[in-house]
Amino acid sequence: MLALKNLDIDLSQSEKRTLFGFLSLYSFFTVVILVFISFLYFTFQKDLFLQKQRIILQEYSNDLIWRLKDLHINFDKYKYYPRDEKFKSAIYDSDKKLIFSTLNNKNVKLDNIIYTTNSSIHFIKEPESYYLGAKFIILEVNDDLKWFNKLQKEIFIFITFAFIFMVIIGFFLLKLFLKPMKDSILLLDRFIKDTTHELNTPISTILNNIEMINIPSLDEKMQRKIKRIDIAAKTISNIYEDLTFLTLNNKIISQNQNINLSNVLKLRIEYFQTLANIKKIKFKINIKDEIYLFIDNKKISKLIDNLLSNAIKYNKIDGSIYIELDNNYFFIEDSGKGLSSKQIESLFDRYTRFDKVVGGFGIGLNIVSMIAKEYNLNIEVKSTLKLGTRIAISW
Repeated sequence: MLALKNLDIDLSQSEKRTLFGFLSLYSFFTVVILVFISFLYFTFQKDLFLQKQRIILQEYSNDLIWRLKDLHINFDKYKYYPRDEKFKSAIYDSDKKLIFSTLNNKNVKLDNIIYTTNSSIHFIKEPESYYLGAKFIILEVNDDLKWFNKLQKEIFIFITFAFIFMVIIGFFLLKLFLKPMKDSILLLDRFIKDTTHELNTPISTILNNIEMINIPSLDEKMQRKIKRIDIAAKTISNIYEDLTFLTLNNKIISQNQNINLSNVLKLRIEYFQTLANIKKIKFKINIKDEIYLFIDNKKISKLIDNLLSNAIKYNKIDGSIYIELDNNYFFIEDSGKGLSSKQIESLFDRYTRFDKVVGGFGIGLNIVSMIAKEYNLNIEVKSTLKLGTRIAISW
């Protein structure tokens, strides 16, 4: 998360999941590789340590065999098993049965040559002759584990510094991978700013001139033409306002006040009535009067506009839109095609569109989410495929 903030890129949820997936996979394989290298290093150092011990124990075993041979020949003279303060020992016959032992650790592995067990090192040798019936000679010396503790510290330091190094490399790789995305986003934002600046004057002119026309005085054919122009102008105007909000949101100073939400909602429904008529969509309204909300008028209007616009765009012909406002909530419910649970998860992501036939840039509901977060408004989405979608805003 810190890396993404440092890169200063505004990402959608899907893009974040992709990047977090990459980081998780990169970290996982980094840890696996470091553990594997550490294991190889540990194995190598352990073998090196045992080779050194083998040279020492080889000399001890030669001395023990010589003494066993002397005991075997002069058994009546000595009559006791040879002992040495430098090591413990044991002898086994050809059937791997114990003949005699001074070992502390009785669990021996006669198939190995040298190995460690707990705090002991065992060395196995087969003498040329079966002195005292011994096929196997086992030597045991104490292991103080100093080599192990030293090796453990070395591996810990290696993994720590290597992981930090790999994380730094991963950060620069991530930055390199994100550069094209960042450039594309900056290019898109620049294009949006330039476009919205150029659209402002013609849109305002069209809408103002439409309002000045005395539509009832025109013939029916001309009225239909004016209505189509009105619909197109309002659609462009809504897109323009979305783009402006998106590019200037951080610079907009909110003018919060107690807004009569009942009146605002009625005005926005009236504004979209022409768009709804073109698809023969009927509004069903249950708006309680005198409901107030402390919020910026333009922002709550923009939130409502985008919900209404979507409810019209994704609705069916001869459909309906049910709108209800009460003391601490309002919802807009359409009779459109509905959404799957997977689609609902990414519904408020920027540039998300589920139907390419329907116009728009996929930014309307992202703006709804931004405004809701700013004012701590709760958004609840309920949808059933082929039946419709309901989006509720509560406070």
